Amino acid sequence: MKQSNFIDNKTKADYKNWVPKRLLKAKIAESIVCLILFILFGASDLILQGRQRTIWGIILGLAVLILLFFSIMLSHMYRTFDYKGKRKLAKTIIEGVAEYVEIPDGGVGLDVGCGSGALTIACAKRNPKATMVGCDIWSGGYKGEFSKKLCQDNARAEGVTNVSFENGNAVKLPFEDESFDVVTSNYVYHNIIGHNKQKLLLETFRVLKKGGTFVIHDLIKKSNYGNIEKFIEKLKVEGYEDIKLIDTTNGMFVGHREAMFLCLAGSTLLIGRK
Repeated sequence: MKQSNFIDNKTKADYKNWVPKRLLKAKIAESIVCLILFILFGASDLILQGRQRTIWGIILGLAVLILLFFSIMLSHMYRTFDYKGKRKLAKTIIEGVAEYVEIPDGGVGLDVGCGSGALTIACAKRNPKATMVGCDIWSGGYKGEFSKKLCQDNARAEGVTNVSFENGNAVKLPFEDESFDVVTSNYVYHNIIGHNKQKLLLETFRVLKKGGTFVIHDLIKKSNYGNIEKFIEKLKVEGYEDIKLIDTTNGMFVGHREAMFLCLAGSTLLIGRK
């Protein structure tokens, strides 16, 4: 009976998809509407004729092609990231990042921008004698998809009790200085528009204890982070140690070409010790 209950609970965990379903549905709907308009205004002379029909045919035809491209791309991404799909890339990445998160017994780790709680829970599983805290504002493009309740439900479904979830903005975390033994995050900072990514990292490192470790996975490229090598040198001057940049598009999680198509170009692990 216990085994049966465990299986039932496991099937209830829902980490959602990194591609919001409503976005995928919206693009498909836009493609269909645009195709209908193309047929009415550009491909037949029922409404427009001559030069007007030609112009609108070209405009709507291009719009249909563009929308179809994005619909196909998003559909492929949705299937690739899907936890219940064949590839399960999101799960592979989450578990791969969690492998680097080692919390001392009795210690506390923080997952910044926890979303559906996937990384928080994965880290808690790997560190059963420690505690993981996940924080997020659960808004923006994922509002309605991810929530604090979803995180709590997923932890309950997974049978994980050494976790908690709190409202917290990565721009100004609601925690005291040096509160955590480990800080981690997965694909969060590049989504925070209008804020310097290096400053976001420093805010995360603020709540990390001296001697604690950080494991940050994000699209760490110049367009997002500026000169990351120079930033690392500054960290070393301040006493940070064992800092490494690990390219996760070299086959670790994905290859370079697939990363480009999946909008994961620049995916890199930034790890080190304060």
